[in-house]
Amino acid sequence: MVIEPKPEIMQAETDVLVIGSGAAGMYAAIEAARGGASVLLLDRSLIGRGGATVMAQMTVAVALGAETPDHWTHHFNDTLAAGRSLCNAPLAQLLCEEGVECILEMEDWGVGWARKDGRITQAMAPGHDRPRCVYVDFLSTGPAVSKTLRTALHKHAGVRRAGDLCVIDLLKVDGEVTGAVAWHVGSGAPVVISAKATIVATGGLTRLYRRNSASANMGGDGYALALRAGAPLIDMEFVQFFPIGHLAPRLIGMDPIMWDPFRYKLGGKLLNNRGEEFTQSYGVPEDGKYVVTRDVGTHAILKEVEAGRGSPHGGVYLSFQHCPEAELRAAFGPVIDRLAKNNIDLTKMPVEVAPIAHYHMGGIVADARMQTQVPGLLVAGEAVGGANGANRLSGNAITEALVFGRRAGRSAAERVKEVHTQNSNDGSAREVLDLLTRDAPQNAPNSAAMLQELQATMADDVGPLRTKAKLERALARIDALDTMLGDCPFGGHRTFDLSRLEWFDLRNMLLVARTVAQSALARPESRGAHQREDFPGMLPSWQANQIVRLKGGKLDIAQVAAQ
Repeated sequence: MVIEPKPEIMQAETDVLVIGSGAAGMYAAIEAARGGASVLLLDRSLIGRGGATVMAQMTVAVALGAETPDHWTHHFNDTLAAGRSLCNAPLAQLLCEEGVECILEMEDWGVGWARKDGRITQAMAPGHDRPRCVYVDFLSTGPAVSKTLRTALHKHAGVRRAGDLCVIDLLKVDGEVTGAVAWHVGSGAPVVISAKATIVATGGLTRLYRRNSASANMGGDGYALALRAGAPLIDMEFVQFFPIGHLAPRLIGMDPIMWDPFRYKLGGKLLNNRGEEFTQSYGVPEDGKYVVTRDVGTHAILKEVEAGRGSPHGGVYLSFQHCPEAELRAAFGPVIDRLAKNNIDLTKMPVEVAPIAHYHMGGIVADARMQTQVPGLLVAGEAVGGANGANRLSGNAITEALVFGRRAGRSAAERVKEVHTQNSNDGSAREVLDLLTRDAPQNAPNSAAMLQELQATMADDVGPLRTKAKLERALARIDALDTMLGDCPFGGHRTFDLSRLEWFDLRNMLLVARTVAQSALARPESRGAHQREDFPGMLPSWQANQIVRLKGGKLDIAQVAAQ
């Protein structure tokens, strides 16, 4: 038997460590560097190419008032209403108030927001009281935001960038986070990183689900890292499903959630298999407009399918056949040609759509400085929990990434000025390094099959419509998968060893899946994105957030009154 040599441990040191390089991570790195800190920005994929922002094709909510009089307080009120009385008000205020500055700064950096008559165009979106959402033409908003931030990032010599680094655990000395241990996927080498401030900007958890709209690295890594480091999580039961994710015909090279902008601009009719519009049966008549919020839309579609009124592939129809081709081209230009290459002619046929896991309202508990309850650990973007309550308002995701990223970077730079000595991680890193360098067990299970089973379990039993029986079944299956996983990483010390990477992914994903299922089981009501069919309706007694902590290897869930 050939014994693989174990790669040597690498060391790195920085003022600010940023984990995750989506919009939140890049903005955090830029702001920390502007504050005078040295920054190491790392990601498990290519810098600025992973996460959710680069895939987003839709709009960004901000109270610019460019076309219609507006103020951040109106945006704030709509955010609170969408959150079903569970929003953390200081975080929601920060998002709405500082969103204007961030969007204008992005404009200065050259993002290219769509304009009309010299003013930034603002579109109407569900849940908003007026046109408020900015965008970049032809479904290019997310890529444009990511490209702009990458360009701005390159202007800061104080930011080092490193890809192919999977963070295994955060490090703590005397109760403070002092960096992290990562695994360099390209070489198989462990990397010990020392930092005076660490920002988690790893995005959400949609990879837990079989059908999802985000990057493959959105498996809840940041939530698991924070839990193991002693930081609490909040609102983990609230997973937002985008109601009109593309289902059929087959669509190649285009985002499955691309239909939202079409509905913003053109309406679009949701139809069951009888050709009937149906949202009015669930309390929201649309009358040719797009006003149904994502939680209500998801519920309505699934109920139509459940009643036997769904489309052949298990969704419903979305039709633009009432729109002339000239109107479609005026709104979406070359996108119409891209659809034609997929044999989709919107003037002659509807498409099939169904809910798809899209966003997570829950996350790591943080204050308005983006500081968690563990000193030295900050958080940014979708990894932050509480701002959106039980249901995120349409368009708030990129705003949140920019605002929270900027604030986290600023706070991290301020902390660096207060921390004069760099703690040694030699002792705290030993346990993680031991895990990283262990030899694989004999006859290890198929990690890819385990991932698929977890995703199927979450989709079937912890999806948009939940019951006690489904949630208990999911938790039992998560327990079984956890036992199969064991405590020795699969694979070896080779470069790009996918089975070892999937072991670390499963370690995080199973922990996070358990927080979602257990929190959902503990909330006996239906509110926003959490729908319990055995407990329909909201309960005044449950106008409360659930806080999750890891104690002695077990999850502890406490109910606290919403702020």
